[in-house]
Amino acid sequence: MTDQDLASLRTGGAALLRALDRAVAIAEFAPDGRLLHANTNYLAILGYEDLAAVRGRPHSLFCPPEYAASADYQALWARLLKGEAFSGCAERRRADGRPTWLEATYAPVCDGDGRVARIVKIATDVSARICEEARAHEHTRRLSLVADATDNAVIIGDGQWRILYVNAGFTRMFGWTLEEAAGRAPIALLAPQMSAAFTEAFRAALQAGQPVRREEIVQGRDGQRYWASVLTNPVMAADGTLLNTVSVLTDITRAKMHEVLQHRVLEAMAREQPLADVLDLVCREVERIAPEICASILEVDDEGRLHPLAAPSLPPEYSKALDGVAIGPAVGSCGTAAWRGEAVVVTDIASDPLWAPYKDLILPLGYRACWSTPIHGADRRVSGTFAFYYRAPAEPDPFHRQLVEACVHLCALALDRERSRLRIRKLAFYDALTGLPNRSLLHAKADQAIAGAMRNGTPLAVLFIDLDRFKQVNDSLGHPAGDELLRHVARCLQAEVRGSDIAGRLSGDEFVVVLPQCDATQATDAVERLQAGLATACEVGGVTLRPSASVGIAMFPADGRDMETLLHRADMAMYQAKNGGRGRFSFFSSEMNVLAQERLALETALRDALRDGGLALHYQPQIDLKTGRIYGVEALARWHHARLGPVPPARFIPLAEECGLIGDLGRWALGEACRQLAEWRAGGLAVPAVSVNLSPTSFHNLDLPRMIADTLRTHSLAPHDLTLELTESVLLDTHPSTMKTIGEVHAQGVRLAMDDFGTGYSSLSYLRRLPVSELKLDQSFVHDLEHDETARALSQAVIRIGESLHLTVVAEGVETTHQHHLLTSQGCQVAQGYLFARPLPPAELKAWLDSETRLMPR
Repeated sequence: MTDQDLASLRTGGAALLRALDRAVAIAEFAPDGRLLHANTNYLAILGYEDLAAVRGRPHSLFCPPEYAASADYQALWARLLKGEAFSGCAERRRADGRPTWLEATYAPVCDGDGRVARIVKIATDVSARICEEARAHEHTRRLSLVADATDNAVIIGDGQWRILYVNAGFTRMFGWTLEEAAGRAPIALLAPQMSAAFTEAFRAALQAGQPVRREEIVQGRDGQRYWASVLTNPVMAADGTLLNTVSVLTDITRAKMHEVLQHRVLEAMAREQPLADVLDLVCREVERIAPEICASILEVDDEGRLHPLAAPSLPPEYSKALDGVAIGPAVGSCGTAAWRGEAVVVTDIASDPLWAPYKDLILPLGYRACWSTPIHGADRRVSGTFAFYYRAPAEPDPFHRQLVEACVHLCALALDRERSRLRIRKLAFYDALTGLPNRSLLHAKADQAIAGAMRNGTPLAVLFIDLDRFKQVNDSLGHPAGDELLRHVARCLQAEVRGSDIAGRLSGDEFVVVLPQCDATQATDAVERLQAGLATACEVGGVTLRPSASVGIAMFPADGRDMETLLHRADMAMYQAKNGGRGRFSFFSSEMNVLAQERLALETALRDALRDGGLALHYQPQIDLKTGRIYGVEALARWHHARLGPVPPARFIPLAEECGLIGDLGRWALGEACRQLAEWRAGGLAVPAVSVNLSPTSFHNLDLPRMIADTLRTHSLAPHDLTLELTESVLLDTHPSTMKTIGEVHAQGVRLAMDDFGTGYSSLSYLRRLPVSELKLDQSFVHDLEHDETARALSQAVIRIGESLHLTVVAEGVETTHQHHLLTSQGCQVAQGYLFARPLPPAELKAWLDSETRLMPR
């Protein structure tokens, strides 16, 4: 070979090496593994910027740590040191720690003595290929998992409808292995109930190349049923013939049951169908899905008794026999399930002791087993039971359990909804305290009864019932005791009225009873019966009471032809009865109506008089019987109406009490009397004091002491210038504010007088409780002094009581000189009456005082 050939060869070899250097990664390692040299490609693949950073480092640095420490790595290096080459795919580590894959060849290079001098490594980066292969492998692995590990059942069939393959999901769901299912027709195996026509239509669609999706009930090897979504896709040959079928079956039992049942049941509830219809629908849907069972739903009431709600396939006689049966520890399947609050399965009714008292009811109907599940309401209380009856001794299978699970919450929802509806209706139409119909429902029922009476030409009575002294019970024993009394009255009314009668509560202590087909005689009997029932002793707030009621009666059609009129007139009759004494009753009359209209007009006029200054005070002098001089004046209200003329106090003061104006009347009288006294004194008229009458209800006002103090201060009067007259009824007033207010008024220095003493509830013990300064001897005693020894004895007794308690006794209604002398001889201190002066207007009182220097009668 010539030098030119050698030069050419060297030139070509160098070019080849340069090309190789550009194409592949090349590195040289010493026998001990140190890196001697590496080209740019090698450094780039491993993520290093220059050779200086890695020269001299061991080969193991570029390997995964676990591989570098392994026996396989040691064996590789031992082979290379023996001069054996190695080729293969290996994982290496980049400078940043990430893995990379190299297709590498290790070639040992020996020296002249045959010893390995260095090891040359030539490699290419195959990371992308390895990753792609890994992805393909993972995809294949996942496909196999889908086929064998999914819960869905996969069936591959041939063109002749025979099973070629089933996955593990099919075996788990239906129980058959591939060996057992191979060669069988899928429809005949899973859905034998399907008709031949269905099978032909199914095959025709697949042969036409169309996928078929169905939702059907299928069954497994042991008879267990599933509601499955079935998707079957055809695999067609090039010539259009059917090669294979691939079917995927998904268990949708739970979802389908909820969907079918909830859709229909919730739709029925949305249409406001009755509870019995909704639950009947539940039973019928269940029996359609599972024809081998009979469904039944019972309600459990608040007293723990069963009531049939739905059982479309059971005879009505059987359901009727269960109505009202109390739940308990051995009351069939349903009564026991409700008692325990948990499901009860009886597989053989004939022999199970739970059914011993009831088996003769069900066995003749052909049922041998029963499974009952309690229905728990939103409050977790058992509100009902849901039962399956079987015609053969059996336990519920998983399909039945899923049916019950789907139904029980729907039943609970329906029962809770019904109870909520009833509660809302009760709140809207029934009195919360007594449970009686309230005003709205009472009127509605009464209107129906009146319409029936009008249609049939029959009489009807409306009773307006008002309890006597109810306010005293509330004030003395407290409102809880008052509520208990109202409940007692409601129970009495419900016990006494007929089934066709209507009893309701209007408000407070007012009740109404409507008696259809009832004339006046029958109404009288009914009222007497009701009053006798109410008068039965009862214990309220730890106290034994005998309630009484005043009753007003209005008759249809004589007293009115609508409920508003009848109720109004019965109310008027009740007031008439109450005026005659407690525990009485009265029928409405036209005369009573006239009186009521007059009373209403008078009440309106009184309101106007109080507002517009139509009332006036007259003043009756009170005379000191020892000196004959004026002791004080009593302020007495007078009313002269422009149209009605003078209205006596005996008429308008009780009216003010009834219509709630007595407080306004008392405030007006107090202010006007104090103003007048200040005016007299400013004019030089010496009036020692003024007395004002106040109703006991005025002392319910805790602000009364402040109001009195402000009034006295406004008119520059001292507390002893004012005397407040109380009636003896204040002694029985149990309002908690009364005694406190009286005590505060007395503490200011205002004097208190007991008016009409001796006519009511007079008692020395009562007088000890009240800080009174005066006793006013009632004019009824004074009137009889001249000819009644008893009256003289009583007046003397009162005067002696006054002396012993250091109280001033004022005699009222003194009209004759003889009465005056008798009272004086008995020691009476002060007197007032026509003998001295009538009640006088302010101007006349001034003239009367100016004309009298000494007021002792001759």
